[in-house]
Amino acid sequence: MTITRIRARVVGIPVDKPTRMSNRALNDRHYALVEITDDTGATGLGYTYAGTSGGALTKCAVDDLLAPVYLGADHNDVHGLWSRAYQEALLAGRRGAVIRALSAIDIALWDLRAKRAGLPLVSLLGGSTAPLPAYASGGYYRPDDGEWTVAVRKEIEFNAGQGFSDHKIKVGGLSVAEDARRVAAAIEAIGDTGRLALDANNAYRSVPEARSAIEAFERAAGEVGLWWFEEPLAPDAITGHAELARQIRTPVATGEIHQTRWEFRQLIEVGAAPILQADAGVVGGVTEWLRVAHAADAFGLQMAPHWHHNLHVHLCGAVANTLVVEYFALEKGIYNFERLLTPATRLRYEAGRVIVPSRPGLGIELDETAVAEHELG
Repeated sequence: MTITRIRARVVGIPVDKPTRMSNRALNDRHYALVEITDDTGATGLGYTYAGTSGGALTKCAVDDLLAPVYLGADHNDVHGLWSRAYQEALLAGRRGAVIRALSAIDIALWDLRAKRAGLPLVSLLGGSTAPLPAYASGGYYRPDDGEWTVAVRKEIEFNAGQGFSDHKIKVGGLSVAEDARRVAAAIEAIGDTGRLALDANNAYRSVPEARSAIEAFERAAGEVGLWWFEEPLAPDAITGHAELARQIRTPVATGEIHQTRWEFRQLIEVGAAPILQADAGVVGGVTEWLRVAHAADAFGLQMAPHWHHNLHVHLCGAVANTLVVEYFALEKGIYNFERLLTPATRLRYEAGRVIVPSRPGLGIELDETAVAEHELG
């Protein structure tokens, strides 16, 4: 079966209220949507988060650089097409928006193949459709939500009301002392029923600075402890993450911005983190995510992928070393991709677990009215 059409679109969805994390304000979310059609008329859908801007750059990479590699090719030649597309992109950029564009195309191709097989993607990949453990992500800095510790407590209570016992909040956007008070408030709200992870989004400039911060947060958490410390340093500080991981009690997690198996090889070789957070919309698609996950499994490392719960629920169900799926409630208005989906195909959850869709492919369907409302010219 040959690929006859590749259609790329970009949407920009504003967040509901002023929001920031440690190193940037969040106003809009740009998503690139890619649809692949074969010569029978069957269609697969892929997507990626392009950033708070830059959606047009990602679309351009699809249209001008990568689509010509795929058009007219056999849609079953997934690995061969990935390699040829990566080779085509060597001069234009082996990372960044180009690999996000490649990710979206690759995801669409896997969605197409699973739909043609009449199987949910997890089943095509040899995995189980059993529900998977998940945690409630959030804890961003939103001044409209009131005093920082009060806002954290309210969000933990909201998460618990949805059935989640494990949680994640941001750190690094305030002074260490102020963030430590937020950590203490979250731990108190959680009680002895769950775990708390912290996400710094590359906030700290050195290993000593990051170590000082996490030690303050560990003291704030008391005997309960912390689940993990996410992205404490810049993504390029690979050896720095390893140095920090050897010095602190809390496990380090990272990888959401890292791309391709080669960057993850570096993380694994130096012992940068026991928890890897590869994002299929960033790392190079389903094809590359599975390569990373299997390599991590060989070294006893766990996968806790970043974002895109509609996609990662399939991938996590297909590998043996899944730790947990990150879930963002649409009501929070932060990870707002599901506003583009029909309500019936948004991810379901219950009792702290996410439900793997039984529909063919990714099991998601675009609400074309919503897409048209937010599409960028």
